[in-house]
Amino acid sequence: MSKQKKTDRNIHGKVLKVFKENPKKSYNYKQIAAKLNITDTQKRNSVIKALGKLQSEKRIEQSLPGKYIFKSLPKSYKEGVIQITSSGNAYLLMPEEEEDIFIARKNTNRALDGDTVAVDVLRKKKNGKREGEVVSVTERARKNYVGILELSKDFGFVSTRSSNLHKDFFIEKEELKDYNNGDKVIVKFKDWPARASSPFGTIIRSLGKPGQLNTEMHSIMHEYGFPEEFPVVVEEEAKKINVGTHNEEVSKRKDFRKTTTFTIDPITAKDFDDALSFVSLGNGKYEIGVHIADVSHYVPINSILDQEAYERATSVYLVDRVVPMLPEVLSNGVCSLRPNEEKYTFSAVFTVDENMVIEKEWFGKTVILSDHRFSYEEVQFMLENQTQNISKDVSLTKQEYKVSEEIYEAISKLNLFAKKLRVKRMKSGALTFDRVEIKFNLDTENSPESVFFKTSKDAHKLVEELMLLANKRVAEFIGKQKPKKEFVYRVHDVPDDEKLSNLKTIANKLGYELNLDHKHVNESLNKLLKDSHGKNEQELIDTLTIRCMSKAVYTTDNIGHYGLAFDYYTHFTSPIRRYPDVLVHRLLQYYLTGKEKINIGLLEEACAHSSGREQLATKAERDSIKYMQVKFMEDKIDKGFEGVISGVTDRGMYVEIIENKCEGMVKLSEIKGDYFKYDDQNHRLVGERSKTIYQLGDTVNIRVKKADLIKRQLDFVLDEE
Repeated sequence: MSKQKKTDRNIHGKVLKVFKENPKKSYNYKQIAAKLNITDTQKRNSVIKALGKLQSEKRIEQSLPGKYIFKSLPKSYKEGVIQITSSGNAYLLMPEEEEDIFIARKNTNRALDGDTVAVDVLRKKKNGKREGEVVSVTERARKNYVGILELSKDFGFVSTRSSNLHKDFFIEKEELKDYNNGDKVIVKFKDWPARASSPFGTIIRSLGKPGQLNTEMHSIMHEYGFPEEFPVVVEEEAKKINVGTHNEEVSKRKDFRKTTTFTIDPITAKDFDDALSFVSLGNGKYEIGVHIADVSHYVPINSILDQEAYERATSVYLVDRVVPMLPEVLSNGVCSLRPNEEKYTFSAVFTVDENMVIEKEWFGKTVILSDHRFSYEEVQFMLENQTQNISKDVSLTKQEYKVSEEIYEAISKLNLFAKKLRVKRMKSGALTFDRVEIKFNLDTENSPESVFFKTSKDAHKLVEELMLLANKRVAEFIGKQKPKKEFVYRVHDVPDDEKLSNLKTIANKLGYELNLDHKHVNESLNKLLKDSHGKNEQELIDTLTIRCMSKAVYTTDNIGHYGLAFDYYTHFTSPIRRYPDVLVHRLLQYYLTGKEKINIGLLEEACAHSSGREQLATKAERDSIKYMQVKFMEDKIDKGFEGVISGVTDRGMYVEIIENKCEGMVKLSEIKGDYFKYDDQNHRLVGERSKTIYQLGDTVNIRVKKADLIKRQLDFVLDEE
């Protein structure tokens, strides 16, 4: 999508929002532009375009020549996002209302999953729930889809093979060009004529043959709307950035270049967005600095770089590649806090005592010079062995070396402080998930050679606690000021009571207790997580507990963070890979100095956009892991493994292999010797004659039947031997 098209689309939504929020007022294009703080001619033209389009969509109408007013939907109509299920039936999602509206498959009226639609509420179903019919599509959720091309003599179809997209895209003969049957392609939604049974599409490009690693990774990126490359104009803008530090700018900042400073990151990291500094002040007092890459210094508001970062909103970490939020020249170069390079940072600096009681804090722009880059493995080696000597086995340089006394003291002390911070959080009711992350050792062609598991150790927790501290104190600093200031918070709502009750039932069946009393629920959840740690059912308990939780999101409406047990929390520490952090930096600087203009009115929209993109990134990352798991198991057909039942549905049961955590399904039809029924209340399968039970957490032996790279799916059968 061109930069201009992106601008037009964004402004279209913003203009509609103005009318919706002021349904009885009339506006001309100049008044709309003023409300949106638009002053340049190009964007004003986009406003005029938006008004014309909204009028053609019958969302607004002329009240006077050149002036427009919102055209309200009939009272029986409701507007929202349509969610289409695997059956083809759908629901109209309206967060402001208690219940969603059911839409039968025959009444979806050319709407696709995720589209914004107007629905005529027809009647109530027999069960008392509302039912409706789509009368119009207000806005298409997506322009591009990924699917497999199936050629006929005079036309073609692109099948997305998505569970919630039940129509293939029709491709006219002249659109097929040189594409081959069976190619995985990107298809652009073109039109859906009233009498057509399928939407019309145009093929943009071929991704290659289905199942191949590069094809599938590119497919995942495009499915979730994350572009592979930056537009040329963005790359060119990034190259113009003034690299290095300059005396005039340094003079405006607090100077930490002579303070002991270092970074701690994964071995494979290329973008270093946080550094730690440490000074012993004497008398049991210490100064701890959390220094974050000053991305906002290099990415001006509304610049080309800013618009692209906003659209992406987050970096995406697939198994074999990173899809960055910022061009590499910024993320891995200019902004990255590389050792022995002077860098601009935004810092949170704390004066603390031995008990990690904060006596003084300071926030502001700084300049640093990192003394050393550490990996987590190097720091963990120092902490475990209480030594300044880094073994060549863990060394980034593959050579043994010795760290300075100052740095060793800093890391040792910060580790003690981190542990005290963690204890305080736990006592306050914070939840802790010691989840195992699946990682892959890749060969030279990025295929998985082996699987290993990443667990959080003291080195990880050291960095984690100090980042949490900085995020919390920045949020408190702004959030507690009066009068109230607009800000971007990271919030996490209370758990779902029904899901907690379900978790209690399952935990009881597995031999665990769970107290759902409001005062004790967090303590009880932590005990459950601790007691199940290291056992076969750990992943199950962890997963079900997480499912009880609300999704953490960005918003200007602070309700606190339940999981962390913080009343105030934000994201300040990763602006290279998260756009909300860039917003937080700008807002903090604005409130500290008043020198930077911020459009407060658009903050909530930016929060909602960033939350949505984050969720898509998470799905993309999960899909890349699923693909690699299937790829890893490809040569293990008919091989037997021990696994744990990780999920039960009316189609069968999911089993996670214990030794490598690869998950596959044993289909109901593949379970021999009896007819099994799904007991949804107890999450189990029950044999009709034998009364044999397969339930969550049970250990079973399976054999690998099929590894489908295209569907990213493993099929298992029970091993009866």
